[in-house]
Amino acid sequence: MTHAPGPSGQHDEEVLRYLERFAMVMADSGYPRMAARVFAAILVSDEGRRTAAELADLLGVGAPAISGGVKYLMNVGMVVRERLPGERRDSYRVRDGAWYSTISETDVFRQWEEVSHDGVEILGPGSPAGSRLHETERFFAFLRKEIPALMAKWDEQRRTV
Repeated sequence: MTHAPGPSGQHDEEVLRYLERFAMVMADSGYPRMAARVFAAILVSDEGRRTAAELADLLGVGAPAISGGVKYLMNVGMVVRERLPGERRDSYRVRDGAWYSTISETDVFRQWEEVSHDGVEILGPGSPAGSRLHETERFFAFLRKEIPALMAKWDEQRRTV
């Protein structure tokens, strides 16, 4: 297995273990496992970017696995593809505000709110399932309302550090 370069540029087994631990937390939170590993591998690099070949070598997987992981991460706005001047290969970089854009997407919350509301309508508000769905609807309505203010606070705090 390939070792991850540590902060000093040396191969560091501890960094690789951390990368896998971080990816496991992401996967346990619902991210596809390979996308989580790719994101963690990019995140822990000193440059905040890696080429597909570097990712494949580091993670010990083939190009198709990297391609799928990168495609997912680009679709959800967590990484961007770029080519540095003079380089012949694309690299993938953690997008500035990656977590911010993922969390602040209130359309997802609106979809959960709407589908929960539809369930209440179908199952009836007095039924046990309808009651659970009503709570789900209220929860996502609450999040949708509160997230913009929370993200504004984060943005303010981020700028002061």
